[in-house]
Amino acid sequence: MSLVTEYSNDGKQFIIHITGKFDFSLVQDFRESYDGISERATTVVVDFRETNYIDSSALGMLLNMRKSFGPGSRSIHLVNCRPDIRRILDISRFDKLFVID
Repeated sequence: MSLVTEYSNDGKQFIIHITGKFDFSLVQDFRESYDGISERATTVVVDFRETNYIDSSALGMLLNMRKSFGPGSRSIHLVNCRPDIRRILDISRFDKLFVID
């Protein structure tokens, strides 16, 4: 389980890469990853390419992140979801709150 962050070259995207399990063990690291995000970053991307598991606490962390940014301040994209992760996001109706690519 690890979490790595980066900005796009133009600084407009803040990208969070999650490897392994996205569960309660990452709650503190995940919160700290977007705390103090640059004002230039208008889009937040959570990359699930290397994520093989998410649980309900991960869903809660995503909702808390969205809430912390405030309404309409940033677009949040959940990308590179494996089919089982996409199914969890769909069942949870996250497609109404996030852009899922």
